Amino acid sequence: MEQKLIVEKVLNNNVIIAAHPDYQEVVLIGKGIGFNRDKGDTVPSEQAEKTFLLKDAQEKEQYMHLLDHIDQDLISFFNEIMFFIEERMGQSLNEHIHVALTDHLAFAINRVHKSIQFNNPFLFEIESLYPKEYQVATEVVEKIKGRLDVPFPDGEVGFIALHIHSAVTDKSLRDINKHHKLISKMVNVIEENLEVKLEKGNMDYNRLIQHLHRAIERVYQGEQLGRQKTLAEMLKMTYPLCYNLAWKLIKVMQKQLNRPVDETEVLYLTIHLQRLTDKI
Repeated sequence: MEQKLIVEKVLNNNVIIAAHPDYQEVVLIGKGIGFNRDKGDTVPSEQAEKTFLLKDAQEKEQYMHLLDHIDQDLISFFNEIMFFIEERMGQSLNEHIHVALTDHLAFAINRVHKSIQFNNPFLFEIESLYPKEYQVATEVVEKIKGRLDVPFPDGEVGFIALHIHSAVTDKSLRDINKHHKLISKMVNVIEENLEVKLEKGNMDYNRLIQHLHRAIERVYQGEQLGRQKTLAEMLKMTYPLCYNLAWKLIKVMQKQLNRPVDETEVLYLTIHLQRLTDKI
């Protein structure tokens, strides 16, 4: 059954805000959906290519603020980008990306116009951990350059990739960034204890951070790896430096995440660290 919604505000020809009987306000996006419509008019919900709801009052207020301060053509273009990301990722995005990425892109464009450089300390890690998101973010940057003639610095690709990852995994940017900081801290501990400088971007570095990332994910999921008592004794005897370092890393994880870490993670870390020392 076709549902009629009441227009509350026409943002442009392609975006309107409407009253929904169940969800209060919703944002409707669709080609020509706002054309010749005014407040109080009805619009069939099926006419919208995309309908999204901002349940969080703070997000809704932020989005309304953005709509009032960003050029309507730019809002329309950003919505095109959201469709593009969804299509390229092959899955629906958490609705918060409409606020978070719109906000980020508007500020990023402003930074470029003012020649302000914004460093991204986790660029290598982001590319390694989220290759698909990174590739799509690269394509988004190319679209922006082609349409607006705004050349984003490389660091912006990483930031956009994080927004995409957040939207497809339903993880907050805060948690994602917290994990990256933890990985960076653990890498520093490894470098100090092994007295090496790991080269960002090479295969060994990528493998290391991917392993640390998976270990953090297992902690959050409460995944148990199973007891390996014989292997533990063998590794402790054969590779004492790496075994002790692995325990240091486990303690760092426990402290930062405030969660228990399966002791078997020590074994996997020891083996990974030993591979590193073999190449030093």
